[in-house]
Amino acid sequence: MCLLCDLKTRLAPEPARPRPDPVWSARRAFVLAAGAAAAAPALAQVDVGQGSALRNLVPAEQLENAADKQYDQMMAEARAKGALAPASDPQLQRLRNIARRQIPHAAPWNDRAKRWQWEVNLIRSEQINAFCMPGGKIAFYTGILDKLQLSDDEAAMIMGHEMAHALREHARSRVAKTNATGMGLSIAAQLLGLGQLGDVAANLGTQLLSLKYSRDDETEADLVGLELAARSAYEPQASVTLWQKMAAAGGGAAPGFLSTHPSGPDRIRQLQANIPKVQGLYEQARRG
Repeated sequence: MCLLCDLKTRLAPEPARPRPDPVWSARRAFVLAAGAAAAAPALAQVDVGQGSALRNLVPAEQLENAADKQYDQMMAEARAKGALAPASDPQLQRLRNIARRQIPHAAPWNDRAKRWQWEVNLIRSEQINAFCMPGGKIAFYTGILDKLQLSDDEAAMIMGHEMAHALREHARSRVAKTNATGMGLSIAAQLLGLGQLGDVAANLGTQLLSLKYSRDDETEADLVGLELAARSAYEPQASVTLWQKMAAAGGGAAPGFLSTHPSGPDRIRQLQANIPKVQGLYEQARRG
């Protein structure tokens, strides 16, 4: 994923382990947020165009299943090390509350999100890091909350950004582009029978941790995440203060998030230009 390029995993094959207990399911979040989801959202206010057609070369279900298995392994490893926050942890509760507000606004960006088994977990680590895997598996590291002293609005911008990567299926597109090019496969041939790319999706393993998103992917995630947060009543201006904090933290050359999310002035200017487009959504959400 875009946020885990520095993470090295050495997970030997082992019997499937149960997910962290208790596991938070977004099916409950949809019930709790039924009022917010009752009315279909208006058309998107930010303009990100259509997603890459290449993603259709990789079966979404197989990719999501691979991500699900990898997420389980990561959480099991964190739990074994005593690094997985329990459900009673205040920071984890805070993140899950943010997710409950944002998830009901996800489906218009990707209809598959209605069927995703969303999860949110917190890993105790000094890394400035967070991610959302294909299929809605979210994790934050305590370092990104503590070192940047994030407000709820700023944390919501990060969560919206990472959710947007999953909703826009950037990993699926990356896998298709990387493997189709590397194997010399034509798009036409793959559309007639997914064949090798289908196998790639089913056997990704730790490849999901090393996928790097393009600049266009990052821009899409910024803007879609901004709109998700605004529709969930989080202050759009927090997107700017977040990246100002990122820019300041970047002086220490921190790995993880900052290595794959450059916080230059162009990024901040683009967010500032789009805040007026979503300000009305934020104000409407605030009024309830």
